[in-house]
Amino acid sequence: MSDARFEDGLEKPLRLIAFDAEDLQVLSAMTQDAVLPVAQMAWQSSERRFALLLNRFRWEARGASQAERVQSVLSFEDVKAVQTQGFDRTDPDLVLSLLNLTFTPERDGAGACLLTFAGDGAIRLEVEALEAGLRDVTRPYLSPANRAPSHD
Repeated sequence: MSDARFEDGLEKPLRLIAFDAEDLQVLSAMTQDAVLPVAQMAWQSSERRFALLLNRFRWEARGASQAERVQSVLSFEDVKAVQTQGFDRTDPDLVLSLLNLTFTPERDGAGACLLTFAGDGAIRLEVEALEAGLRDVTRPYLSPANRAPSHD
């Protein structure tokens, strides 16, 4: 029996969970350059969940002949508070581009998740414990630019 290879998962939907800062860096890498309209984020305070519907670049399929994106849900559990800065949450036409995700631990497993967007926008989530998930919810589609995002 051989070990699993990264390429073996190219046709399967991504489904990842993060329970610590190191895990969250994997989710950060997979969601780098994801775009979303502001209207596609929601805080369900009664369920203590914050979620975003992203159009993420499929970094895992980077060697493919065509650049692909897929819609994915990025969710955070045990959220006690949400703060935003640098963008207008009420602008339905505003599209954000996610740069990275970080976690700053505090005491007893609590801490803050920071979602940083291009253009100095950010969302800070105060969490009781880190539990973040990333799940593809559509089939991949051809990226409109048909190339990987550039960081020039």
